[in-house]
Amino acid sequence: MSPVTAGVLQLLALIAALALAYRPLGDHMARVYSSEKHYKPEKWIYKAIGANPSAEMRWPAYLRAVLAFSAVGVLFLYLMQRVQGSLPGSLGFASIDPDQAFNTAASFVANTNWQSYYGEQAMGHVVQTGGLAVQNFVSAAVGMAVAVALVRGFARSRTGELGNFWSDLVRGTVRILLPISVIGAIVLVACGAIQNFAGIHEVGQFMGGSQQWNGGAVASQEVIKELGTNGGAYFNANSAHPFENPTPFSNLFEIFLILVIPFAMTRTFGRMVGNLRQGYAILATMGVIWIGFTGLMMWTEFAHHGPVFDVSGGAMEGKETRFGIAASSIFSVATTLTSTGAVNSFHSSYTGLGGGIQLLGMQLGEIAPGGVGSGLYGMLIMAIIAVFIAGLMVGRTPEYLGKKIGTREIKLAACYILVTPALVLCFTAAAMALPTPGNSMTNTGAHGFSEILYAYTSGANNNGSAFAGLNADTQWFNSTIGIAMLLGRFLPMVFVLALAGSLAEQKPVPETAGTLRTDKPLYAGLLVGTIVIITGLTYFPALALGPLAEGLAS
Repeated sequence: MSPVTAGVLQLLALIAALALAYRPLGDHMARVYSSEKHYKPEKWIYKAIGANPSAEMRWPAYLRAVLAFSAVGVLFLYLMQRVQGSLPGSLGFASIDPDQAFNTAASFVANTNWQSYYGEQAMGHVVQTGGLAVQNFVSAAVGMAVAVALVRGFARSRTGELGNFWSDLVRGTVRILLPISVIGAIVLVACGAIQNFAGIHEVGQFMGGSQQWNGGAVASQEVIKELGTNGGAYFNANSAHPFENPTPFSNLFEIFLILVIPFAMTRTFGRMVGNLRQGYAILATMGVIWIGFTGLMMWTEFAHHGPVFDVSGGAMEGKETRFGIAASSIFSVATTLTSTGAVNSFHSSYTGLGGGIQLLGMQLGEIAPGGVGSGLYGMLIMAIIAVFIAGLMVGRTPEYLGKKIGTREIKLAACYILVTPALVLCFTAAAMALPTPGNSMTNTGAHGFSEILYAYTSGANNNGSAFAGLNADTQWFNSTIGIAMLLGRFLPMVFVLALAGSLAEQKPVPETAGTLRTDKPLYAGLLVGTIVIITGLTYFPALALGPLAEGLAS
């Protein structure tokens, strides 16, 4: 069997698994967020934090709860790292420096999981499990809660109430993320991933010396790293490390975990607004982009020319021989089209055009299918933009799901799509203009520029992956990428929740003969075109200076 055929079969198996999980998981999540019943463990949590889960919140109160919870998370994780040297289970590691502690705290709370450190050489068991792994759960649950609040904005009318953040947060963690993570961790342990609290120990003799490895609760952290589209790893090699991702089957399973909730949330959306066909239209848009990017990535990595590439069957530099080109390409696209950032290969070693595909996947807004929660609300924002453009074409007031898209709604949607590009391009320009940040680049020319562009694209879009050639453990990059991660995560949420409140207050508009049908293939095609055009107009000049220039020169 040729590597290309094997890759296609893996992709088909992945699509089949996602299709099987789509309906039951999507319906389950809709029931979770619509139920009025509170389980006993959830009641204990509400009592401990002093929250009333039945109290409805308007969008300002919902936003304040999101920001307050996240701010406490940043502070708590920062302090844990700063006192790590005094904590039990630290494995003898020293406390983390202030700039790196801030960067890591911002990263994990913002669901980015950007890491400017070697995990196995910096973080002990307490910080890994009590700090980082906890944020893997709750940061994902925060994104899901905000997405559900926006869906309620479409589903409700003549009210500004969007539900209760504390209830959405706890239910998303307890009823969705935790059960799947338990099952997923068992699967990974069965595949060979480690799960222990062992200390540092020597492993064999290598070239006259020994090699040291940590133990750790790796399988349990690995599963929520992928399921919650987090991406932060126990080991520096991330999902290329055999302790985290031992076999080709575990690799395919981890890709499945990355994609399953973001895709299934389109079913949740359709169920909660009472129109499953609307969910299918969003799913089709996501699916077309994801499959298109995956096919293009496999083509660029298999078809790259040159004697070395011909011998190896494609661009194998930086890729694990356990997985090969196809599985690495599928993983790479899945992780950059979502906010995961996990890697099973070095993204910096991909071909010039391959690196450009990774960058473009993040610059689309990570909406195909995107992060847990953030992918859905990002795509719904784009859906509103597409409806507005269609309304301009035919001279009608745009409507989406029975809600008018007026001046206020389109301003909020426009602010949403402008925040992240502004952060990426302004920070990239500053880093290239100042003398010191450029010293962190391993490469010069187009590839060196791509390293900087990729870093801020990854941070502001809450992805977390990196071009490996950039030394980001400096005060400049720790501070600026940390700021980009926080602003890139929480500023868009302000506009999403304000938009949800505005939609919920509206009276539904009856459908007429002139209403644009947003559950048809024509609209899905319009939505795909809108996404590509907006991203292209925004980022094309920067991409032309980096990966496009490199790809055309090779």
